[in-house]
Amino acid sequence: MALHKDFPKDKFAILEPEIRWFPADEALREQGYEKLLPPFVPELRKRVKEWRNKGYEGASAVSKALLSWWFKEEHLGFGADGKAFSFRYYFAQREAVETIIWLYDAAGVRNKYDLLPFDSLGRVSPNRFDEDWLRLVIKEFASGVVLFS
Repeated sequence: MALHKDFPKDKFAILEPEIRWFPADEALREQGYEKLLPPFVPELRKRVKEWRNKGYEGASAVSKALLSWWFKEEHLGFGADGKAFSFRYYFAQREAVETIIWLYDAAGVRNKYDLLPFDSLGRVSPNRFDEDWLRLVIKEFASGVVLFS
């Protein structure tokens, strides 16, 4: 298992899609990165990054307000001792929320067929999913989000 050589120590830092944890030896990153990740992850990370950089273009007004509240406003939390502390979402948590909102609001994903174009290697077919309802399941890691459908 490897971390990119430029992986930041700051868990709040916004990561570039290519600077992530990798499920193999670092020497395989050049040839095997996309092949070793779940099918939708590489493409979605790129798209969500572009969307974030464009100010969440295409998101509903409610989604934009929530994203601003969650990620731009200061939040106070309180410890067991009653002392206040500044709370921030980790980048992986942020990216998980952004990915779901991007899929629904900006990309217009409404069913399993709408997800297929995000499989950049063509590994997923509609027959892989038995159900007809949309299911977006995310797993956030310190190195970013992984989407399962």
